[in-house]
Amino acid sequence: MTEKQLIELLNDLVKLPSENEWVEFKPNKGTISNEEIGEYISAMSNGATIKNKHYGFLIWGVEDSNHKIIGTNFTFTKAKQGNQDLELWLRNLLSPSINFEIYEFYTNKHKIVLIRIPSAKGEPTYFKKIPYIRIGSNKTDLRNFQEYIRMIYNSLEDWTKVIVSDATIDDLDSEAIKKARIEFVKRNPKYENEASNWDDAKFLNKAKITIKSKITRTALILLGKEESEHFLGSTVKIRWNLKTIDNQDKDFEIFSIPLILAVDNVYKKIRNLKYRYLRDGTLFPDEFLRYDPFTIREPLNNAIAHQDYSKGARINVVEIEDDQLIYSNYGTFIPGSVENVILHDSPEERYRNPFLVEAMKNLDLIETQGGGIRKIFNFQRERFFPLPDYDFANGKVKVTVTGKILDEDFARILIQNKSLTLEDILLLDKVQKKKKLSSEEFNYLKKQKLIEGRINSAYLSFNVIKRIDDDALKAEYLANRSLDDSHFREMIVEYLKRFGKAKRRTLNNFIVPKLSDALSLKQKIKKVDNYLSFLRKANQIESNEKKEWFLKN
Repeated sequence: MTEKQLIELLNDLVKLPSENEWVEFKPNKGTISNEEIGEYISAMSNGATIKNKHYGFLIWGVEDSNHKIIGTNFTFTKAKQGNQDLELWLRNLLSPSINFEIYEFYTNKHKIVLIRIPSAKGEPTYFKKIPYIRIGSNKTDLRNFQEYIRMIYNSLEDWTKVIVSDATIDDLDSEAIKKARIEFVKRNPKYENEASNWDDAKFLNKAKITIKSKITRTALILLGKEESEHFLGSTVKIRWNLKTIDNQDKDFEIFSIPLILAVDNVYKKIRNLKYRYLRDGTLFPDEFLRYDPFTIREPLNNAIAHQDYSKGARINVVEIEDDQLIYSNYGTFIPGSVENVILHDSPEERYRNPFLVEAMKNLDLIETQGGGIRKIFNFQRERFFPLPDYDFANGKVKVTVTGKILDEDFARILIQNKSLTLEDILLLDKVQKKKKLSSEEFNYLKKQKLIEGRINSAYLSFNVIKRIDDDALKAEYLANRSLDDSHFREMIVEYLKRFGKAKRRTLNNFIVPKLSDALSLKQKIKKVDNYLSFLRKANQIESNEKKEWFLKN
């Protein structure tokens, strides 16, 4: 934008009756932290979409109460976050990546800093994995306003619904259409008698793959001939990669359209060998396939259904030999968290590619009423394998399915505690993997007497462990439980009685190794802080100018 355009834009914005969902004024940098700048960029981007604006604006040098232009001494282009440029720091923490623009200019000798922020398209703009919105004068979490989230997801044209004007039915693969017919009748048995009389054009319309016999991108993705991939930019592909356990490439293959056939070809590549597990108290092992067939297909079909095709990226399937399957696709995970899907057990109400999703449902490629993810978790549970891991970093969805028992102790816990629900196991799995629990999750597990400890250092309870006749598990439980705080305070007093005085480092070295293994080093040092503070307030100990602790006379 030119300086003249910027001044005209500023004059228009200050005429607004008040700040709103897409405009925020700040008099100077001191009124807002770097963290808050990121939050406001997210809020202005999301707010602009909700109010049907192309851009949101964050402006320094204007009074927020009366919109008087007063100027600022803030220079955004020189600002830092630690040793990193502020702009780069913000861009790395915003997702999906948005091209906000920074302008610094003068009007009537007043310096203005203006950030022009593109509206969110197709998905909310997140800062540090949280989407923000301005409601009234408050900036808050967008996830608390589901109607706004729906508006944002519905704001972008469905890429997969677009009609490809130059494509014809001759650009579709006959074998793919034949398979699609079979799957369509399986999903829709009411058409079994009449479907065989339909020509291909009528079938494609009925299956909602074409629109009035016009070829859509969905038709090409699922049924297109390989040589027709140029209509899609030649990027709609699946890459299968076999790796050794130490991450060395062993084999790979790239599959193009039609993806309805590519899924079968990827499935055939995966080595789904028998797995044997010997339960306690028997000489006869359980034997089953490493992966349930549904567990192989469902994450891949989900990746196809929810891929952000506008990114021009491939879907990846990495097979770690005799160990794991890792699926990844571009696009944020719309439900927000796996826990939402598992615990609420309800179908998703919105999709990135609704036209493609509907077609895949009609062809029996994905679940009609949701629940596919929950099924995968149940199949893993039945095998006593780790539950799937979901990683939503860097604007991607990565699903890791493990095909063996990693923790035999945890497997025995599942076998012996048959009353555990899938929800219980999902949360206990987080405890075992040292993942952070929400307060709601922590309180639920505490109420069920499945864990002990504090929210940041929870561990499996005695109720869970006692059914397993395993000395190592018992020892681990005792190491986690440790002793109560009064014991450690008495140890400090006893030490000072014997040796007269001690520096803090000495007390750390004395107490920290004896504290619960469930605590991090930082938490253990904080514990020592608390013991010393308690004893000082109880007039039992004090410190001198050399920061030495000793008993109080």
